[in-house]
Amino acid sequence: MGRVQTLLGDVEMDPVRIAQEVALMVDRLDCTEECVRLSAHIDQFRSLVEGPELAGRKLNFLLQEMNREANTIGAKSNDVEITRAVIVIKEEIERLREQVQNVE
Repeated sequence: MGRVQTLLGDVEMDPVRIAQEVALMVDRLDCTEECVRLSAHIDQFRSLVEGPELAGRKLNFLLQEMNREANTIGAKSNDVEITRAVIVIKEEIERLREQVQNVE
């Protein structure tokens, strides 16, 4: 609250309004849902790779979904380390996509 007061100077603050804005910001920046979905996609990808059937199209679709989740995590993130991790994830997804296309 001290930093906000410094920024606002003599302007009066409504604590309820600040709490609402913080709640909205936290909700926008939360990437828990995307991380859970990405993890589920990875589990399903592993199952398909280890399974007996050829699943090139399914794997390709899952990679698309993983890429979407990674993009959303990157867009929500304000943290440099998370952004770097997202770049690594996307590089690996692209590498896997190239391999999966050879399986189809």
